[in-house]
Amino acid sequence: MSPDAATPSVEHLLRTLAPQVLGALARRYDDFAAAEDAVQEALLAAALQWPKEGLPDNPRGWLVRVAFRRLTDQLRSDQARRRREELVVAQAPHPPAPRPGEDTDPADRDDTLTVLFLCCHPVLTPPSAIALTLRAVGGLTTAEIAKAFLVPESTMAQRISRAKQRIRDGGATFAMPTDADRPTRLREVLQVLYLVFNEGYTTSAGPALHRTDLTTEAIRLARMLHRLLPQESEVAGLLALMLLTEARRAARTGCDGGLVPLAEQRRERWDAELIAEGVALLTRTLGTGPIGPYQLQAAIAAVHDEAPSAEQTDWPQILALYEVLARVSPGPMVTLNRAVAVAMVHGPRAGLALLGTLEADERMRQTHRLETVRAHLLERTGDEAAARESYLRAARMTASVPEQRYLTLQAARLGPTAGPASG
Repeated sequence: MSPDAATPSVEHLLRTLAPQVLGALARRYDDFAAAEDAVQEALLAAALQWPKEGLPDNPRGWLVRVAFRRLTDQLRSDQARRRREELVVAQAPHPPAPRPGEDTDPADRDDTLTVLFLCCHPVLTPPSAIALTLRAVGGLTTAEIAKAFLVPESTMAQRISRAKQRIRDGGATFAMPTDADRPTRLREVLQVLYLVFNEGYTTSAGPALHRTDLTTEAIRLARMLHRLLPQESEVAGLLALMLLTEARRAARTGCDGGLVPLAEQRRERWDAELIAEGVALLTRTLGTGPIGPYQLQAAIAAVHDEAPSAEQTDWPQILALYEVLARVSPGPMVTLNRAVAVAMVHGPRAGLALLGTLEADERMRQTHRLETVRAHLLERTGDEAAARESYLRAARMTASVPEQRYLTLQAARLGPTAGPASG
């Protein structure tokens, strides 16, 4: 589906219907890869036809029928699947008879949740799960996903193809996980949506700080998941976290596109409606189930968003929440963020001492964030020379142009540099 080929309303409708149509085909034929290819062709046909001819009376049924015909053609031309071809052709042009207990019309049942769980199957790596989720559930084309992650379309096509092959080779069936597997699988789904949002909110590479197409899609999918699983407190927590974080996006860049840190942002530019929605969702959720990392992160974001100014931020409360988060979901990034809160409550040297515990962590060598926080805290202690060096090291470690520019300017502000940072 191309943004240029469909109006925003049609595009939104297609992205909403994409996993439902895929679910109808995959459930009936139990061939996720073939069904996904057929659905992509149906989406493209709709994106080209509907803006010109108008929406059909039953858009979902239209897509199911077109995708079914595409799948029939695909199977007919695939000699290696002769048995399946004969089965499908014998029943064409009508869909196969439903299995016992199954809906008569394959378009009547919404299998979106099953599709989402399948795209986040544990046999997939996170990058593969993200790509497959955005295509199969989000309805994005391979070209759109490739553009979002700054890779060639051919590379992304190979990644998606390998992901579908791994699902097939792994013996995954088109079915919801068992009750025993569901908590683990749901955590994987939430992690994929979290990664999509984070990549959009602070892109890992390229000239832009934000990718609003990714944050918008992550929020849309999180809303969908919350609607399907309203009783899951961590699903609500993740949605609240996204809303409360996205609310600050407009203030994160200046007129020149440069990064503006949280303490310097103009809070009147924050989205009050998103903040209110996120806080209300979090208020309804807390106490209804086990407290998980997404609820805690959302609570931290809410404290920031509700503070009238940076000076009035309740840092002791934020530190207390990070202490709980460190017990619930320990990890180097939690420690890194907790160090900032420690510094705000107990002073920069206390924060630096906590940062020292991350020195030997191999995972932190892949990110510039440790050096960025170290530079900030060193500057607060008055050690400008050491802070300048940390800012420059951080600038060399990131591939994000806005972050490179910000970190280099911070270093230049503290004194002469040995030369421009590269990275």
